Parts: sequence; structure tokens; C-alpha cells
Amino acid sequence: MADDGRLAAPRAMIAPTVIMVIIVAVVLGGIFAWQEFKGKMIKKYMGGAATAPQTVSTVVAAPASWQARTQAIGSLRAVRGADLAAQASGVVDQIRFESGSDVPAGAVLLKLKPNDDPAKLEQLQAAAVLAEQTYKRDQEQFAAQAISQATLDTDMSSLKSARAQVTAQEALIDEKTVKAPFAGKLGIRQIDEGQYLTAGTTVVTLQALDPIFIDFYVPQQALAHLKVGQAVAANVDTYPGASFAGAIASINSKVDTASRNVQVRASFRNTDRRLLPGMYATVEIDDGIATSQITLPQTAITFNPYGDTVFLVQRSGVDEKGKPRMTVLQRFVHLGATRGDQVAVQSGVAAGDVVVTSGQMKLRNGSPVIVNNSVTPANDITPTPPNE
Repeated sequence: MADDGRLAAPRAMIAPTVIMVIIVAVVLGGIFAWQEFKGKMIKKYMGGAATAPQTVSTVVAAPASWQARTQAIGSLRAVRGADLAAQASGVVDQIRFESGSDVPAGAVLLKLKPNDDPAKLEQLQAAAVLAEQTYKRDQEQFAAQAISQATLDTDMSSLKSARAQVTAQEALIDEKTVKAPFAGKLGIRQIDEGQYLTAGTTVVTLQALDPIFIDFYVPQQALAHLKVGQAVAANVDTYPGASFAGAIASINSKVDTASRNVQVRASFRNTDRRLLPGMYATVEIDDGIATSQITLPQTAITFNPYGDTVFLVQRSGVDEKGKPRMTVLQRFVHLGATRGDQVAVQSGVAAGDVVVTSGQMKLRNGSPVIVNNSVTPANDITPTPPNE
């Protein structure tokens, strides 16, 4: 009986343990079954999503006339321009110009008070006249052998000294007068009558505006396509839509070692004087002759470190409704230059190919697509921002 009691206790403990093991097995089995079911559903969903047609826009590749251009940003400067100033100090006595007026070369613009400078000039002129008379008398006396050669030489030296002093005084008076060194258009007056000016103080700016220069820099690689006299077109944002025609006037004789760029100067007619020094302009220069190249919107290109690609749309049978089934083929391309929204394609795309221009992010080889060209990316040679 004692042995039966000892056996009954372990048997009583085994039953709950078995039940617990069964419960744990059921729970774990349910978890694993749920995970497997969820995985299958996700896989089914992803598979369905992968085969769902993606909406894209397209363009038909076609050859177009392509004119390679060199573009640069330049600054306008006058053919001749100067900030005019008096060479001497003094008080402004006369102002003989109006702001913004046109003046001829040599026109008197400003005079400083002369003070006693005219009186000193008269004094020196009188001394020069006396020295000249003395020299002439001594010449007569020397001819009569009444004086020595040394006396005559002294008189000559005195006469030259007196004349030099007159010239110096005339130059001093002239330094108090500001004249236009060349014909041009004046800027805004910077001084007033009665104001004391120190030497070198700017009075007004003078600019010769027709013709006018544009200075710009181009990479050294562009030098092979540039020459003096070559046509240049410029655009200034002050006048949207207006293009100014000019020609290359000079090319710098050295390349900047820091940037490897070279300075180029172009000359433009400016009879209406719309172009002013200090403006900046966009400059375009045609390189060689126009060629025919396949062009695409730049949005059609998928740029990658391992190469640039495009997606071509092609027909691959029909769907269950009997409609044409369209898929895409990814293809590597070799690109050329760009202009505006366009890029030249040198290889990889042929004329007549239908190329995806938007919606490439979800595409891969063989993806079905639906073409919708109701809205297409920009494809302009010379894009301009919309008016505000």
C-alpha cells in the first residue's frame, strides 16, 4: 500500500505537465501558422503590386537640328568710362553740367575758385616778358661786342626759367577745372557749389555707352571654337525676351591658372542705350555648324553612377480584355550636350523609339505600363520662368 501511494503522487504531477506542453505546442503552432499565412499574403500582395501597370508619360524620339553653344555669364562695361575728379583741392565755384546729360569731349564741367592764381600768372607773365626783352637787347649788344657770351647765356637761362614758371602756373590753374576727357553720358552729380573738394574727390561719372562691352569667362576647352569677330548673343533679365547681337572683340592672351578659364570681351551696339555698365548678362556663342541629333527631355534620363539609362515602351501582346499590353525595356544611353530642358542622345535611342519621360521610379525591365500624356514634362530649348 505504501508503494501505491508513492506511485500515485508522480502520476498526479505528470497530467498537468502534459497539458501545459500541449497548450504551449498549440500556441506556438498557431503563431507559426499565422506568420506563414501573413508571409504568403504579403508575397501575394507584392506580386500583385509588381505586376500592376504603372502610369507614365512618353515622347517619341526624333532627330532635331542641334546647334552646340557655349554659354557664360558676363558683366557689361563701357568702352570708355571714368569717375571724374579735380586734380587740385579747392572750393567749387561753377558747375556747368546737369546730371544724366550728354557732353562732347573737352566740355568744361566744373571750376574751383581760382583765388590769387590769375594774379600770380600775370606776375610771372610780366617777368617772362621782361626776361625776353632783356635777352633781345643783350643779343644786340653782343653783336656789337659790348657784352660777353656768359652774360648772353645767363639772359637765355633767365628767359627759359621765366617761361617755365608761366607754364607751371597755367597748369595749376587748369588743374582746378574739370573737363570731359571724351564724349559720353554723365551720371548723377556728387557735389554742390560752395563745397570744398580735396584732390581726387569724384565729381561725376562719365560713360561712353555706344558701343558697349560685355566681359565674360569661358573654360579653356572652348577656346578651340572661339575667334575674334565671331557672333555673340546676349540676354539681360532687365529686358525679358530681348536678345542683343554682338561680336567677339578680343580674347585674353592667357588662361587663369586658378580657374582654367579665359576672359573674352564682346562688343555690342547700344544706340538706344538700354545696356548700362555694371549689368550682368547671359552670353551665348554658336560652336561650329548645326547638326542633327536625337533629343529627349532631361526628365527622361535616369542618372546612375554606373551609367545613364532610359525606359523604352514596347508592345508585348494583349491583355485578357484584348487590349495591347505595353511593357518597358531599360536601356543604357550615351549623352551629349544639353540645351534648356533638352539633352542630346548620341547612342542608345533611335528615331521612332517611345521613351518614358516621367514615372520611372517604379519601373524595371518588363514592367507593364499605361501611357497617359495629358501632362508632360517641359521640353523647351530656351525655358523661361513664368511671370509672377
